[in-house]
Amino acid sequence: MKKTLLVLAVVAGFSLSAQADTLKKIKDSGAVTMGVRESSGALSYTLGDGKFVGYHVEICHKVLADVQKSLGLAKLDVKYQPVTSQNRIPLVQNGTVDIECGSTTNNAARQKDVAFAVTTFVEEVRIAVKANSGINSIAQLNGKNVATTTGTTSVQTLRKNERATGVDFKEVFGKDHADSFLLLESGRADAFVMDGAILAGNIAKAKNPADFKLVGDVLSVEPIAIMIRKDDPAFKKAVDDSIKAMMKSGELAKLWTKWFEQPIPPSNTKVGMPVNDNTKAAWANPNDKPMEDYAKK
Repeated sequence: MKKTLLVLAVVAGFSLSAQADTLKKIKDSGAVTMGVRESSGALSYTLGDGKFVGYHVEICHKVLADVQKSLGLAKLDVKYQPVTSQNRIPLVQNGTVDIECGSTTNNAARQKDVAFAVTTFVEEVRIAVKANSGINSIAQLNGKNVATTTGTTSVQTLRKNERATGVDFKEVFGKDHADSFLLLESGRADAFVMDGAILAGNIAKAKNPADFKLVGDVLSVEPIAIMIRKDDPAFKKAVDDSIKAMMKSGELAKLWTKWFEQPIPPSNTKVGMPVNDNTKAAWANPNDKPMEDYAKK
């Protein structure tokens, strides 16, 4: 019995290590699957017809071009796999997605299941409301409907905020960020709590962007990073080295300007979000520290 268990353990170990060798998988297949989001603001979104663009999507394309070069591949087939807040981690874990290029917060709990590349954006969680709502603070959410996206951490963050003590609001869930914004837009929610970049991106794409505003203090500071499989140091190094080179050359800053400070498709509106100091610090000193390390400051 013990021998059988030992054999099973060894087989399991081999299969896990094989699954985690992403560079070998890419070289053998000549293909790679990129996890993308349909409505994660300017970080990752769809233009329709299977086209995906954004700050993180473009970073990942540059990373994968470096991987292709290092592996000596004449051609690399990059496939898109749309993911949601709910399924993104399982799809990375089970090998469906090789590199997830969306809007995922790097936190201690998730680091038990997956790995993260060096932080490319330090997000600030905010509250979006209609400009004419009269809501300007957390306290004014009492008795209101607050939208968030299923599988995200934002409403938990709001509930933990000391300013939310005694504030009784009802959560309403969107299946993705566009759905959550629609809850706010249609009046089914009085506020939408989410990463500031996602809120700003959805507001920029709204029919009347001036109808919405961000209010209240920053609820939390969260490092956002590209997600990969755990226990695959060779692939993590390849991804990190590529991103660090972009940070050093100033290319990452140019990509930020392109996606957050200049008009972007499809409506050619600006998100209008200059890079914040926390993000600049992450570029200057590349790291993969989880959200909890930021809270200690």
